[in-house]
Amino acid sequence: MTAQAPLIAELANLVTPTWRGGSPARPAQGDELVTAFSAAAGERIAAALRDVPDAATRLTTLAVALRDALTAPTPAETAARINAMMSRYAARPYLVEDEDQPFHLHFHGSGETAVEALGGEFATALALVVDGYGSNRLGMCEARRCEGVYIDLTRNGSRRYCGPACTARAKTAAYRSRQ
Repeated sequence: MTAQAPLIAELANLVTPTWRGGSPARPAQGDELVTAFSAAAGERIAAALRDVPDAATRLTTLAVALRDALTAPTPAETAARINAMMSRYAARPYLVEDEDQPFHLHFHGSGETAVEALGGEFATALALVVDGYGSNRLGMCEARRCEGVYIDLTRNGSRRYCGPACTARAKTAAYRSRQ
């Protein structure tokens, strides 16, 4: 389930921030959102999303809920928000045997549409991250003028930025301030 972490952050970052990487950002909407998320998610999810007539609206709702969970102010609030998502999307486990892999658990949602299935899967993935790593592994980028979110799966829990560009900007700023 931790393999879903980058995709969860990607969806939240496509829809919610007004600043990314030090520049103003325009949240993705409509077909632009579906196209951008499909490109990140892969062909299987892209094909499923094409069958959802209001996919952009549903993805936006899911992205906002994910961001709320990723940026909750306390561990108890994080847990409450993730629990609400698992309930809303009716996350339920089942075993799957993907190509070249042994049976493993997937947690799809109610199945109303592909977006709800993703909602259940993403909510459960967040719950497993919190269970295995702690809620302090979910957060918002600490770089100046960036509202991107991240899920820290590093061994030592040291991640503080949403991506390499913000990491480089922060390191450069710190270097310059020391000079």
